[in-house]
Amino acid sequence: MSHPFRPAVTPVRRRLLLGGAAAGLTLAASPLRALAQAPAAIVSERLRIKVPYGVQVGDLAGDRAILWAKADREARLLVEWATTESMSDARTVVGPNVAEDTDFCAKLDLSGLPAGQKIFYRVRFLDLGDLKTLSEPVVGSFSTPPAGRRNLRFVWSGDTAGQGYGINPDFGGMRIYEAMRRVEPDFFIHSGDTVYPDNPIPAERKLPDGSIWKNVTIEERQKVAESLREFRMSYAYNLMDENVRRFNAAVPMLAQWDDHEVTNNWYWEKRLDKDERYKEGSVAVLAARAMKAFHDYMPTRRHPLEQDRIYGSFRWGPSLEVFRIDLRSYRGPNTDGLETVLAPETRILGEAQVRWLKQALLASDATWKVIASDMPIGLVVWDDFRNRRGAEAVAQGDQGPPKGRELEIAELLRFIRDNRIKNVVWLTADVHYTAAHYYDPNKAVFQDFAPFWEFVSGPLNAGTFGPNELDRTFGPQVVFQKAPPAGQANLPPSAGLQFFGQVDIDGRTEVMTVRLKDLNGETLFTKELTPEV
Repeated sequence: MSHPFRPAVTPVRRRLLLGGAAAGLTLAASPLRALAQAPAAIVSERLRIKVPYGVQVGDLAGDRAILWAKADREARLLVEWATTESMSDARTVVGPNVAEDTDFCAKLDLSGLPAGQKIFYRVRFLDLGDLKTLSEPVVGSFSTPPAGRRNLRFVWSGDTAGQGYGINPDFGGMRIYEAMRRVEPDFFIHSGDTVYPDNPIPAERKLPDGSIWKNVTIEERQKVAESLREFRMSYAYNLMDENVRRFNAAVPMLAQWDDHEVTNNWYWEKRLDKDERYKEGSVAVLAARAMKAFHDYMPTRRHPLEQDRIYGSFRWGPSLEVFRIDLRSYRGPNTDGLETVLAPETRILGEAQVRWLKQALLASDATWKVIASDMPIGLVVWDDFRNRRGAEAVAQGDQGPPKGRELEIAELLRFIRDNRIKNVVWLTADVHYTAAHYYDPNKAVFQDFAPFWEFVSGPLNAGTFGPNELDRTFGPQVVFQKAPPAGQANLPPSAGLQFFGQVDIDGRTEVMTVRLKDLNGETLFTKELTPEV
């Protein structure tokens, strides 16, 4: 049976896909145990089920983790997992059958995992056509959250494959993912803009200096995504990169979304009738398809009552709880944001999410509360940047008291202060440069909050922009920033201005050390935060 996708198979793409399979075989050095009661048939590689996009793990919660893999046709997921690399103590779990409704993507909610343990796993698919033939194995590993204090490390960043910068073999592919893998983090927060379906990826892109950026590309990435298939292929395209697949096999992810999972600066009421690239003018229609593709291809745990819900919290031992929020799905329209009354149309988190976040922060006894936000608080992001009009993010850009979306954030910050919720740190991406901001109520227009830090990092193989202007409403102070030189924008990854953040928490002192790092993993800035008691 043919592959469910029909991408243009270039020699480079063929090497990438074959390289992924070879990597899986190399890692699986120990003898394989049977993954199914039916014996594996001896078949040619041409007939064997393929697993071209590797494996992913995400949304770790207590003793559970979501494991993801994709077959090329109808199949049944089979997983072995163990606490030893030799797989001598392996146990087998039979996962779901996969079919076209999920684009042959499978998710398995692994449960009963021991705390604070390195887990090794091996994935295969059983062909439903004969219930005998197995795919070649693909392997990975991850660490589970600890029960007690220990040293912790995680990384965060956002904005993958934007502005037409895709997989460039001459550049080494999406190299920053390898830089993140090498620091051996316990997990990764992808802060949104996980794909750019509204930014086509051409075979070549001319750079300002006259040189050419060359992409591996596929048919579905030659235009803006409108169909469900095209949105899905945006995720599949990123997984063609060997750096991304290697990273996913070693580091579990907490995935967020923002605007570029759908289209630039989207909100539900937005129309694209004047954008000649789109035949479908309703952003709501596009967003529904994009959300389906996101959950098909990301290792997310679906909420039982709200299937597209992203927000939730994730505990990592007594020292850390991560609160993943969503500033995209529940917002009102992007306007000039001069409203002075909090109402549904002025919200960015939405009433239900704000209520949840307040309760979750109040209930948390973790030392550090990290709010993983898909957009910054105090940086001005214009909906219409050419005319400096409209609020796309929180900041309204008028340098005054809270208005528009700032009203909701002001309410949240006041709640955190009044309830003495300590050690709250915000991590974000979106603006395509890296920075450290200290929010000081003594230098703010709105002063009813406790001081806090916000750290910004990104992009991941996308154009570099910035820096953005600050809004004084909440008193952000730039302590550090690294962005393109004045007058330059949309610099390619080859310019070197690609960034991620690394957070370490000492298991004994619980001091949090935040490092902002570059494409090569070099540290640009370090800040040590001592927890309040």
